[in-house]
Amino acid sequence: MNEADIKHRIDAFRGANDPENRLEFLRARFDAGLAWVWFPEGLGGLGVSRELQQVVERELADTPQLNTGVQGIGLGMAAPTILAFGTDEQRRRFLRPLWTGEEIWCQLFSEPGAGSDLATLATKAVRDGDEWVVDGQKVWTSGAHHSRWAILVTRTDPDVPKHRGMTYFICDMHAPGVEVRPLRQITGEAEFNEVFLTGVRLSDDLRLGEVGDGWRVAQTTLMNERVAIGGAPVRRGGGMIGPVLDTWHEHPELRTHDLHQRLLSLWVESEVTRLSGVRLREQLVAGQPGPEGSGMKLSFAKLNQALSGLDVELKRDLGYDDWTFRRSEDVDFYGRGAGYRYLRAKGNSIEGGTSEILRNIISERVLGLPSEPRVDKDVPWKDLPR
Repeated sequence: MNEADIKHRIDAFRGANDPENRLEFLRARFDAGLAWVWFPEGLGGLGVSRELQQVVERELADTPQLNTGVQGIGLGMAAPTILAFGTDEQRRRFLRPLWTGEEIWCQLFSEPGAGSDLATLATKAVRDGDEWVVDGQKVWTSGAHHSRWAILVTRTDPDVPKHRGMTYFICDMHAPGVEVRPLRQITGEAEFNEVFLTGVRLSDDLRLGEVGDGWRVAQTTLMNERVAIGGAPVRRGGGMIGPVLDTWHEHPELRTHDLHQRLLSLWVESEVTRLSGVRLREQLVAGQPGPEGSGMKLSFAKLNQALSGLDVELKRDLGYDDWTFRRSEDVDFYGRGAGYRYLRAKGNSIEGGTSEILRNIISERVLGLPSEPRVDKDVPWKDLPR
């Protein structure tokens, strides 16, 4: 299938479906294989090249769109993991309402004692017949307060080293024993939550992958997460550089030699990051994301923080003092105030893997440098100090 074939299919789809009914239109788009064209037929795709997705997005740009802010974890992390490790029944059950936004997803990975070193997690799942009983605590869970489902990693065998003995589940966020508590951020919002799991019973048909193979399944999620955060398509001059350029063009009185040099340097870095993202997405056409996604996410975080700082610095000289962070669900990150973007960007170097851990991944898996000494690699999890 080529671009002309896709356009013909899109024309036929548009002629048969009314975009005024948002939900029905999105359901029909999924059923037509125009959700993720590289997914298999019957699962929102057509089994064709991922590159053709750009044609779909361009041709359907004026139709109902997904809320990527709310659906980001489902679209960027849960969906590719379910596709890679889910049963046929799980794929049919979860992918369609995930894509249409009828069911929102969150990620139950990090714990108070297991963030950067996720493999030390302690949330346990004990088998009881055809069910698993889950007990533990997760933290920094984005969107848990409005999620229907979660991707969950647990400890099922404490007698083996930490990277083994983990099992991956789909967790029902409405199940008895699931408690969500908001965490207030520096911006005043509560995007993140603590999630307490107390005697939560999950049927075995909610398990993703084999028992004890949770680390391998989680790696698929994490690699896709870093691509989703740092490797999203950005137009030239778009992203965080956009608001800075707008201020620069509109207020020539702010221009100094020092600020000009800083902006030029950040422009070059923005373009390098953007073009690296293009290359990364081209690599995705051939297979699953690899450690290169860690480099994209690392660059994205550093760049966002530097640009948001320059943005505030420029607006300071214009008398900017809006630090109220009034919340509007209809306005995305780049539509918010400069102060909000500055503070929110501080989390970019933590979420989706800390910048320190990502540098380790890049050094070892991309550059081939020697790994750090790991004295706990072969020690049973139960014997690790915590």
